[in-house]
Amino acid sequence: MRPGVLFTMLNSARIFAAKPAQPMPIQPPPPRPRDPLELLTAMQTGELPCSALQEPLLVLDAHRDWQDAALHTWLRRLPCPVIALGGQDNALSRACDLRLDDAAPLAALAARVRRWPLASTVLVQLLRLQRHLPLEDALQAESLAYATLQGGVEYRRWLQERGTPEPLADDEDGPELLLARDDETLLLTLNRPQRRNSMTVAMRDALNEALALVQADPGITQVQLSARGKCFSTGGELREFGSASDPASAHIIRSLTLPGRQLARVASRVQVQLHGACIGSGIEFPAFAARLIARRDAWFQLPELQYGLIPGAGGTVSIAQRIGAQRLAWMVLSGKRIDADTALAWGLVDAITD
Repeated sequence: MRPGVLFTMLNSARIFAAKPAQPMPIQPPPPRPRDPLELLTAMQTGELPCSALQEPLLVLDAHRDWQDAALHTWLRRLPCPVIALGGQDNALSRACDLRLDDAAPLAALAARVRRWPLASTVLVQLLRLQRHLPLEDALQAESLAYATLQGGVEYRRWLQERGTPEPLADDEDGPELLLARDDETLLLTLNRPQRRNSMTVAMRDALNEALALVQADPGITQVQLSARGKCFSTGGELREFGSASDPASAHIIRSLTLPGRQLARVASRVQVQLHGACIGSGIEFPAFAARLIARRDAWFQLPELQYGLIPGAGGTVSIAQRIGAQRLAWMVLSGKRIDADTALAWGLVDAITD
């Protein structure tokens, strides 16, 4: 592609993403499913069937398998989400970023990808990369990808639409994280029920300190993590979003203070009790534990795309390890909730209690 053409496309994407959101009463139809043979031709001729700067997703008709390693590799390198439509779990569908059994959810999914093309593309590119990385490196890659989006137009647009948030007042009693020792068991309890245990900087730091203690003390053989109130956690405190001085500094902070990294190091000793809403980091972080027990009322959601972001609390690693990258991509790109029964069937949790 000529440099001048690429500059024009990039400039157009910036202008489009920087505009205030406008109501769209009529949504364009989703992309038509492409036949594998058609894509083989595109691969051989150098055609780019999708990109975040043009049509930001590709739909592939996967009703029949197509054993072509070169095609599979090419699909994994496309700069957009690749969706397999129909078909079984075969080599062709596994080369795609997610698989839909039928076309019913495709229009809604396509609308979200078109609304946030940059975050959608960064997500799938990250998940493809992480397949080949050990855990620590995969977490670093997630943080770098997250920082990229923190500097992007889609996140800045959300911050502008949100406006200046109300100051975060903490008028609840006691520390944000309660600690209690019972012989060889350490009990950790999230303790901000009135604000739904949203994950603030203070709560993050308290979790880090507690898990560092677990790592340093082999006498702690079991950790029980739970939460007070109506739900486990609604995830990152949105009023603190945008408070970092710059994306690079935010990446360094995550590299030093991510609770998920600490939890992963002591995962075999940790059991988490989940209930109510488990949103964003409210499931990303606990998913590193060896055992997750959900109450019947628990539900799970990854809403970061609507902020122009991706999961940034370790979820692209922890949740992908439990349910696979394709289901994780579906949760992020669709923004849909899943209930406790679905979470158990997928392996996101290990047991359900009433």
